[in-house]
Amino acid sequence: MSDIPKQGARPAFREWRARRPFWGGLLLALGGAEILLTEKASVKVMMHAATQNLAGYLLPTVMLLCGLLILFNPTQRLFYSIIGVLASLGTWLTSNLGGFFVGLLLGAVGSCLAFGWLPEQEPRVSRRRRRKQVRAAEAAQL
Repeated sequence: MSDIPKQGARPAFREWRARRPFWGGLLLALGGAEILLTEKASVKVMMHAATQNLAGYLLPTVMLLCGLLILFNPTQRLFYSIIGVLASLGTWLTSNLGGFFVGLLLGAVGSCLAFGWLPEQEPRVSRRRRRKQVRAAEAAQL
């Protein structure tokens, strides 16, 4: 039992976050939550109106669920991000111009981040660091 290193909550969270498209899922979920909070009608009023108002609540809920699913099931991130961006764009027509454009932009950017995330990609190296590495390798050869 003493062989297992004890980690704090912060390093464990960092490790969990590194294995998934965290920022994409979070932004998509926040976009859906923002649109739901800025909805113009209560659920009672919506139920008495036509089913057209149902889309005003359905699409942001789909965004919120897709964002959470991206966070907790990253293997299916491509499907969830495509559904999330389509729902985000659909909220422009159904939910107060996409939550006054804030939720729409959060959802679209989050979906794009999740779609473009690569699980086994090495960290990027800046040009300055790459030049230093090349100079150090050349100096070692001399």
